[in-house]
Amino acid sequence: MVKHFLSIKDFSSEELGALLALSEQLKQMYRNGERDLCMAGKTMVLLFEKPSSRTRISFQVTAAQLDGSAIYIRPEDIGGLGQREPIRDLARVLNGYVDIIVARTFSHETVEELANYATIPVINALTDWSHPCQAMADMLTIKEHFGKLKGLKLAFIGDGNNVAQSLAMACAKLDLIFTIATPAGYALSQDFMEKISSVVGEDQFQILTDPFQAVQDADIIYTDTWTSMGQEQEKQQRMKDFQGYQVNMDLLKAAGANAKVMHCLPAYRGLEITDEVIESPQNIIFDQAENRLHFQRALVKYLLVQ
Repeated sequence: MVKHFLSIKDFSSEELGALLALSEQLKQMYRNGERDLCMAGKTMVLLFEKPSSRTRISFQVTAAQLDGSAIYIRPEDIGGLGQREPIRDLARVLNGYVDIIVARTFSHETVEELANYATIPVINALTDWSHPCQAMADMLTIKEHFGKLKGLKLAFIGDGNNVAQSLAMACAKLDLIFTIATPAGYALSQDFMEKISSVVGEDQFQILTDPFQAVQDADIIYTDTWTSMGQEQEKQQRMKDFQGYQVNMDLLKAAGANAKVMHCLPAYRGLEITDEVIESPQNIIFDQAENRLHFQRALVKYLLVQ
């Protein structure tokens, strides 16, 4: 049966641990100058409704390093998935052309429908509900810097968005403590709360409104843009609502000298995070960005050779 990667909730803790171990193994292999050729003669298609730099580049490099090829379909080429033709038709056409689909879409239902009709693996490269590749690359980064995952505390400051939801699920599956501080009206969705309640204990999960309370004893402080792509019309209101939720040096000091700072990028310096924090020795932001490549390489291998 074909395996897809649409959401972290669909994978067991053991499977996620195996993906991290494979990521570490392949990362070391490539740094040693060795290569894995599991995509030889195979083609990846990148279906992007939303443009991206890190996601596109990291998946294209993944295909090249695994000896495969990648075809990038621009947002303007698609014209909105499901508008020119039904998604179920597109999925069945792609079954005969390519070997793996990477989809970056607005609606999570889009990737779910692609997967329902695809006989090849589908990878969620971002939807409005989930960003699993980012969250797992983050777990890889945390493990590299702390030597473990279990028992660490991650404090997310900002919008309860797709990144926050995927991080919360990853923390639940991999035994980290997750705390989130959001303004009123920007908390994690009720739909997500219903899903995570079955996999997380009360001592592992905390929802707050005070950022300084959230970062107490935190090992990792994480933030993301206040206004995601597709929310541009809300920008002015969001900038008002998120006042006091900036990750700055005062907030970083409240967590302690050993805390690390993470951001999934792009970062809007001076808004959700200050330039001083990004340039501080406590940031591991660019390690995160690199690890998108290393996790996705392992993920593609896992899905193709399972």
